[in-house]
Amino acid sequence: MLMDETIEPSGQEQTEKSEDTTIQIGNYPVMESALDVLTFLGKKNKIILKSKGNSIPNAVAVANIITEKMLKGNSKVQKINLDTVAAAGIGNMTSTIEIILIKI
Repeated sequence: MLMDETIEPSGQEQTEKSEDTTIQIGNYPVMESALDVLTFLGKKNKIILKSKGNSIPNAVAVANIITEKMLKGNSKVQKINLDTVAAAGIGNMTSTIEIILIKI
């Protein structure tokens, strides 16, 4: 049985599961988000960063900070998923990104 737990440190949503953690990246300071991700990577081997709309560059920046600066050589981007979600009835489309980081 999987247990879902929702925690909101620093204004971000995390859903913790048995093998990975999903973190929603918003329009928060990038370094603050990177430190939150680094904290979770200390406990888990796999982190999923999710973002949508105008906060996509923040998610990419967090992934780059983690893999190129903080955990250089000890982490890498496993997979990047891009998608577009259409709002029902409105006609607006919003881009989403999912970046999977793993510890080596």
